[in-house]
Amino acid sequence: ATKRKTMAKQAVGLLETRGLCCLVSGIDAALKAANVELAGPMKNVGSGLCNAVLTGDVAAVKAAIDAGADTAAGLGDVVSAHVIARPDEAIQQVIPAKKASGRSK
Repeated sequence: ATKRKTMAKQAVGLLETRGLCCLVSGIDAALKAANVELAGPMKNVGSGLCNAVLTGDVAAVKAAIDAGADTAAGLGDVVSAHVIARPDEAIQQVIPAKKASGRSK
């Protein structure tokens, strides 16, 4: 099970915008475009900068970040959109953790 979880997170995608509206719209488009997961909540960095982190396999994260950046750019300013393929395990320490849901599946 541990190996499968690692396989599902072969890439990390980062999307940073100026303004929350374009980030939310961009992340919505990204999540709909490919089989990726939002890693933790979206963050307000300050000075209007907001960011979000996606995880999944390399091709899915690349497709999702491309779609998300395109959508966000149509609504506001995209500061950065980047994909890290096969990140080092130490990167997990700086990626926001997804909170456990109280619901049963």
